[in-house]
Amino acid sequence: MESWVPLFKIFLNSPTPETEASQWLQQSFNASSTTTPITTSSFLSLLSKPSDAIVIEDDDSSSPTLPRTKRVMFIETLPTTVQSRILSFLAYERQRFCKKDLSRLAQNVLSGNQELDFWVKRAARNLLDLLSESNYEWISYLNLDSGEEGVDEEFESIPGWLKEAAADANDVILPWLPILPDEFCSVTPFGSCEVSVDSSKQDGEDGKEEVNEVVEEMEIDCPANVPLDPGIHEKATCLKARIMNFESSLKTVGLADEICQLCLDKGRDSFVVLGLIEPWLADDETASVLISHLVNESEEELGWPSQVLCSVILPKLLLLEVPASRVLVAAIMEYCKLHPKAAVYALLFPLILHREGINNPICDVITRIIRECLHPAHVSAFCQKLLCGEKDERRLICLPCHQRLISGELVWTESLFNLFQIILNHNVHLTQDSVDHIVYQVQQLAENFSKSLKFGHFLLCLVTKCSPLLKPHKLSLIEAVENTSTLVTKSVLSKLSSL
Repeated sequence: MESWVPLFKIFLNSPTPETEASQWLQQSFNASSTTTPITTSSFLSLLSKPSDAIVIEDDDSSSPTLPRTKRVMFIETLPTTVQSRILSFLAYERQRFCKKDLSRLAQNVLSGNQELDFWVKRAARNLLDLLSESNYEWISYLNLDSGEEGVDEEFESIPGWLKEAAADANDVILPWLPILPDEFCSVTPFGSCEVSVDSSKQDGEDGKEEVNEVVEEMEIDCPANVPLDPGIHEKATCLKARIMNFESSLKTVGLADEICQLCLDKGRDSFVVLGLIEPWLADDETASVLISHLVNESEEELGWPSQVLCSVILPKLLLLEVPASRVLVAAIMEYCKLHPKAAVYALLFPLILHREGINNPICDVITRIIRECLHPAHVSAFCQKLLCGEKDERRLICLPCHQRLISGELVWTESLFNLFQIILNHNVHLTQDSVDHIVYQVQQLAENFSKSLKFGHFLLCLVTKCSPLLKPHKLSLIEAVENTSTLVTKSVLSKLSSL
């Protein structure tokens, strides 16, 4: 326990607990040769250790209520803020820990307390989501000729009878299933276009690259070109006409039910059907009712919710020139609170990557989503992907007809600098590489925004909130700020000189 006290102090007091905890853990491992060694498994064992907690139950009777003890995990005895930070750190450093132990801890946290804090629940679910991501590496264990090499656990080893069956099989990959090699090399997740390997290329380098290619589950922004029956086209056209004529909320609820039934029938591509219905053409009141009732009982976090957002809400916001109506914003907030991951990939990424750059009305909507629907740690991760991630990391979800409004790169405007100022003031702690990228943009754009007061206020906020991360850029930032001439230029230079 004593060896982990410094780490718990970081979770309790640090403004950037994930980063500092990661650095402390690395330093502890480097020093383990001269001190008592610590292991990540011991930390998880400590968090999962049973402890007694005092519970006082409310009682309406006049008799005094006696406290009782309850067996809980050690992590559940900590303040909820510390719990959520620990779970976020475990997600950030999940490669250092045993995947099974992490999964068991997150599951126990979710099932151990009926009145679980919202952010603790969100962090535990996020950890489980990250652990459940499949990268298809398990296929390597299907090499039946390799025996038990590289397999440590009893339940992952290959049974003897299966080895004997594999020895007699030359033309199939899985001898107990009728799967030929050509059939084994095609994958079709989420209704995406099938990835197949031409048998003529299997002996060459191109063929090997195609075999190793994996279709990411999030890449659902390109719906499959699945032909629909003429009857589906006719129904979609009828629903489109009814959407354009709002009569009452009750009738709109019935309309939403019909859309769900048409889109979610087995074997039907809901993305294509929504593109035919064009629900984004509805007025704001109709759209607010639609997104509240376009539900699917078995919906996945990035499946149907993301399609609802990108087909009903996103096109309206991409063309937003005036402040969005209250009824629409209220409906967006309620939906994004229930589906924050879909909000990131179907709203935030496409909006911020607007081809012409975001304006003030779009910035206002993004600000509301960030403040009311996302945890600051998730906003920090989103900014890291936005600023430093490769293009394939910025997985956004939209219909093909709206892709022309979205760029592959950030377009820096006054409103975008204002948005990052709002993010920093929301106690979102950016990573070092995110700050490095922002500093680079400041250097490039200082002359273009030399008279912009919004740009100046952003610089003042950046220097105030991220001063420890700006020390390597002190001289270059001073040079950039000297090219500006606003009311806050002297204040920014004064803070920079004191770094």
